[in-house]
Amino acid sequence: MPSTNTFSSYGSVTKTFHWLTALLILTALPLGWFANDLAHAIYDPNIPTSESDIARAATLFSLHKTIGVTVFFVALARILWALTQTKPGLLNADNKPEAFAAETVHWMLYASLVLVPLTGWIHHAATEGFAPIWWPFGQNLPFVPKSLYLSEVTANLHWLFIWVLAGSLALHIVGALKHHVVDKDSTLRRMLPGRADAPEPPTQHHSPVPAFAALAIWGAVLVGGWSIGVFEDHAKGAVDAAELGGVQSDWNVEEGTLAITISQLGSPVTGSFGEWTAAIAFEEPAQPGPAGSVDVTIAIASLSLGTVTDQAMGADFFDSVQFPTAQFKADLYKTDAGYEARGPLTIRDKSVDVILPFSLQLEDNTATMSGTLELNRMAFDVGTSQPTEESLGFNVTVSVELTAKRSE
Repeated sequence: MPSTNTFSSYGSVTKTFHWLTALLILTALPLGWFANDLAHAIYDPNIPTSESDIARAATLFSLHKTIGVTVFFVALARILWALTQTKPGLLNADNKPEAFAAETVHWMLYASLVLVPLTGWIHHAATEGFAPIWWPFGQNLPFVPKSLYLSEVTANLHWLFIWVLAGSLALHIVGALKHHVVDKDSTLRRMLPGRADAPEPPTQHHSPVPAFAALAIWGAVLVGGWSIGVFEDHAKGAVDAAELGGVQSDWNVEEGTLAITISQLGSPVTGSFGEWTAAIAFEEPAQPGPAGSVDVTIAIASLSLGTVTDQAMGADFFDSVQFPTAQFKADLYKTDAGYEARGPLTIRDKSVDVILPFSLQLEDNTATMSGTLELNRMAFDVGTSQPTEESLGFNVTVSVELTAKRSE
């Protein structure tokens, strides 16, 4: 069997690409469905789940993503190979409507094989969360920032394009079976492994019209996606759970970041709180000793933690509905080595005395601080359904950076 195509038959390379793509797609689709179904059960606080459930979901997602990236490269190679080859003629070219539909579906399939894995890959790179890709590369992509909005948009596009892929694939299969069972021609047989004796197709030329028709369908899909809210910024409403009032403070925070880093299945996941207030009283002492106080209130629902944000809000974790805020009331001290904030940190209904060491730079009436604190989530009854570190580590790193100006 020749490796290249002719006008009447497909070569071995094209057949290999075709059946390899089919195998990968028909593996990735059910894996993604099962993983997504299990993930919904994990995120639903009314459904009890265990660490083994989370590990199973992560494995399924990693396998789905890894196969998806493989599909992307196989599809690119397949398209590049097709551009160098003779395109076998349609055996039913005289049936103009059917030939037009077949070529349009082919264009839809080619685009889907690139867009579905690409949107999934961008979603993975833009978000923080578990289930790494098992390729030795690809956790991050050039020019793709960590962005909740971008991850939501690409996740929605991925979902939308999967339906296009599934529909195109179904039409392709139905068409092949129709040729084989009803028309009894060689359309399917000439794509099967081995040598197929196919008749010479009728003389024809391939029109660009089906490609434009496929492009119009993709445009309609994107318009439909826009109409159902695929491109909306759903993160805008994430801070409604706790309305934080203004605070009286000797120092006004002008900018700052309050972030946490957890370990999910051995990989770090970093997120930050979008809404928090700090009432600060501080006077630089001449010698080590008391320097003031700070009262920090944090809106729990403002946390963005990648793909595990919804899970973090659940009853077994922060339980943001029952405990919408966390609070840190501390006294400030100057030490021989720097500065410390010492006091109780309250998360959920648990208060633990902690010490936050921080650096401080003072310039006129502007103060810039940076500090890091290690916490044990179990001390606050966060994630008690995961009593080991198999899927979720005990240690949580809290980091804070801010710039404040003295009130006039």
